[in-house]
This record gives sequence, C-alpha cells and structure tokens, in this order.
Amino acid sequence: MTKRPEEIALIAESGRLLAQVFSHLDRLNLVGMSTMQVNDLVDDLIVHKLGARPASKGQYGYAYALNASRNHVVCHGVPSAEDILQDGDIVNFDITLEKNGYIADSSKTYLVGAVSQPAKRLVHVAYEAMWKGIRAVRPGATLGDVGHAIERHARRNGYSIVREYCGHGIGREMHEPPQVLHWGKPRTGLVLREGMVFTIEPMVNQGRRAVRTAEDGWTVVTCDGLLSAQFEHTVAVTGHGARVLTLRPGEKCPV
Repeated sequence: MTKRPEEIALIAESGRLLAQVFSHLDRLNLVGMSTMQVNDLVDDLIVHKLGARPASKGQYGYAYALNASRNHVVCHGVPSAEDILQDGDIVNFDITLEKNGYIADSSKTYLVGAVSQPAKRLVHVAYEAMWKGIRAVRPGATLGDVGHAIERHARRNGYSIVREYCGHGIGREMHEPPQVLHWGKPRTGLVLREGMVFTIEPMVNQGRRAVRTAEDGWTVVTCDGLLSAQFEHTVAVTGHGARVLTLRPGEKCPV
C-alpha cells in the first residue's frame, strides 16, 4: 500500500495538472451550461492542453471524463446535454487524471449563481469535513481517526455522512487498497504509514444518509431528495502529516 518517493512525485505531477483543470472551472459562469458541455471542455483540456488522460473514461465501462452530481445527486452523476445547470444549483465535478502511468483524483462542489444560504452552509461544512479528515492523517494514526474526524464535524453541524461510498488508495490504478471510510471510531482500523497515498472524499447529506442508485445504474441520489455535497483530495502520508497532492493554487486548510 505504500509508494516509493519517485511514485509519489509522479502522482503529485498528475495532481498538479488536475488542479489546473479545477482552476479553469473556477473561472467559468456555469449558469446555463449543460453538464455535458462541462465534460467536453474538461476532456479537451486534459487531452489537448495538458497532454494527459481522463482516467475515468473507459473505467468500468464509463464513457466520460467526469462525474457531474447536481443537487440531490450524491455521486456518479452522468453528464448529459439535457442536464442544464440553473441559478441556485450546487454541482460536484469529480475528475481523475492520469499522466505517466499515475493517477490523481479530486472533486469540488460548485455554487451555481445565487445559491440559498442552507445550500451554501452544506457546501461549506462538506469542505471543512474533508479537511478535518486530512488533518487527522499522520504516521501512527488510524483510518478510524480520519473517519471519526469527518463524521463528527458533519454531525455537529446537523448533517449526515454517506456510508456506502468511500475514499481509496490510488496510484497506477484508480482504486487500490485501502478503503478510506468517512466514519469510524478513533484508534481503530488500519494504521497509517509514511508513503501511503489515498483519497479523502466525504459525501455530506443535508438530511438522512440513506441513498439509492437510479435506473441508469450509475447515478446515486439521496433517498429523501435533499441536497448532498462532496469534496475530494488525493493525499500522501508524510513523516509530519498529510501532503495534499491535488492542492489548487491559493487553497489553504480552513479548519
């Protein structure tokens, strides 16, 4: 499960390029765009401008460069030309990028236009929850410590954490051991070692944590129809804590 320094350097290079993709999305006015337009833009940027590969494309038979999960969609939302982003929406774009044989994975929930205060608060807490998990990463800590830090922050703010989906190890493959749960008990689970690389990607629901998969076999939605938000970074365990390999320019830990 651990990576050599030269492997981590290659994942970090993929992460640096992936951060550029999100920086480009940050500058877009998403109102009125379809999620397929965003997908096509991201695909073109990764392939033709960054000289890399959208790693989700072709993985498990999936045909697109990203997942677009809007409002009550928890994860794995499929982009569509008919899915038009509206003023007041929230939408998560989950993107993976492979360069030189190594993959980085990250996601961000965007506020589209003028978003309600309850939706803004959910997105803010979801971002903080991811960082609570990142701050718990250090050699000798456990995955239970990471999950506990995430769920405690979400529950203190009145939200729930989805349990059916989790973070994962990453490197030459998109999904490697270990599974990184976003809930847990302190001092339980796998002990972290320097050189481990994995994603932290909590899905935070406005209401109950229960989810279901739509008829398309991909899209996961909240059972109660309330909003869900998610953020994700790829991190490496260092001798001092966590190194975020997909950190975006100017991004700082808010907690």
